[in-house]
This record gives sequence, C-alpha cells and structure tokens, in this order.
Amino acid sequence: MSDWHSLAGHTALVTGSARGIGLEIARGLGRCGATVLLNGRKPAGLDVAVDDLASAGIQARPLCFDVTDHDAAAEALASAGAIDVLVNNVGQRDRRDLTQLRPSDLSRLLDADLTSVYTLSRLVATDLIARRSPGRIINISSIIGQLGRAGDIAYSAAKAGVDGLTRAMAAELGPHAITVNAVAPGPTATETNAHLVADPEWTAWLRRNTAIGRWGRPEEIAGVVTFLAGDAATFVTGQTIAVDGGMSTTF
Repeated sequence: MSDWHSLAGHTALVTGSARGIGLEIARGLGRCGATVLLNGRKPAGLDVAVDDLASAGIQARPLCFDVTDHDAAAEALASAGAIDVLVNNVGQRDRRDLTQLRPSDLSRLLDADLTSVYTLSRLVATDLIARRSPGRIINISSIIGQLGRAGDIAYSAAKAGVDGLTRAMAAELGPHAITVNAVAPGPTATETNAHLVADPEWTAWLRRNTAIGRWGRPEEIAGVVTFLAGDAATFVTGQTIAVDGGMSTTF
C-alpha cells in the first residue's frame, strides 16, 4: 500500500506555494518523493520556501510567474520540463458585497481564481496528452463555492466556477488517463486568517457549527491533495472533496 502513495519520479507544480496552504501542499508532495516546483510572484519569498523544503530533504525549485499573465505562465511551464501533477492553489479574495464590488473588480478576481486554473490546466494537460502520459490536476476550491455567504460574492462565484470546471475537465481528460479533482477547504488556520484565529468569537462559532469543532490545519489539506496525486486515487475524478471539519454537512 505504501507504493500507492509514492510520488517518486514525479514533478509537481503548486501555484501560490511560498507560504500557507500552498507551501504545506508542496511539503506533503515532496515528502512522498515528488520534485516540487514552487510558484509565486516574488523571487525572495520563493527562495526562502525552497530553502525550507530543501532543509527537510525535499527536491524543490522555484518557478516565479504571475498566474494571471498567461504568456508568462506558458513561458515558465515550457522552461520547467515535464510536469505530471498540477495543483492550482492560487486564490485571491475580495470581501465586499454587490453594492460595493464593481464588475471590473469581479473580473479581476475571476481572472486570478478561475481563468488561471483553466489556463494552467490547459497547458499541463496539452503537454501530458502530447507525451501520452497520465497525470493529475488538483484544484483548490472552497466550501464557499458550495455555500452562500453575504459580503463574499466574488469568491463564492469564483470557487463555484472552479468546481464546475473540475467536473468538465474530468470528463474531457479522463480518456487520456488524466484525473481532475478539487479540494474544498473550510476554515483553516493560515497566516491570512491569523486575525480570525485569534478571535475567541470565531473559535466559539466553529465549536458550535462544525462536527470537529476547531480550525483546520494546512497540513490536513495537504494530506488529501497527496492522496489525489498518487496511485491510490487513479479511479477518482471529477470530485470536489470538502476538508472542512464537517461544516458543510452539519445542520
């Protein structure tokens, strides 16, 4: 069974992986034997993250580009060599309601959170098909894509789009032995959410409204991603897996 989770000989690109959930996903894939390509817009932050993983014996390289710059993304992937695991993790958020959020703001967020997923998936899948090689595409969605929340309309729309795109790409790429799945985190204790983690009212709300009753940890998201990337998940595709402590199923 341990061989089912081995990623030795594979190369994985994780977007938005200089910190937070993305870095933990890269760490998890690297611990399973993959060579990981860390992505971000700032070279200095990527270098720190690469050194962090290298100190743990993980093979890691930086791949610096902005996922919303489609030409830069194509150039970077062409220089990276063969990629057989893609994790689309980049996600921006704009917590404004529809009276404040302009259509141009929505378009900008959709470009980062949804269009970039399509662009990178298309680039990686096209190369996999040309090489007749199986592969894995894993999109980081959110339970907000399945639920509704006032004041978070753009992110909800983007992540719902990611879920739909995941299903459609799975149907299209299945005949090429390329699986496509999404992981939908719930409330997770990352740097971005540090102010909420420190808020006792939020922690109390989670105790009442989730089955497990606590914040999630980034490595718990990484665990599901590493499963989907390995041979144990070869018959899983088109799914959005909630990793939310039961928030989306607790009534």
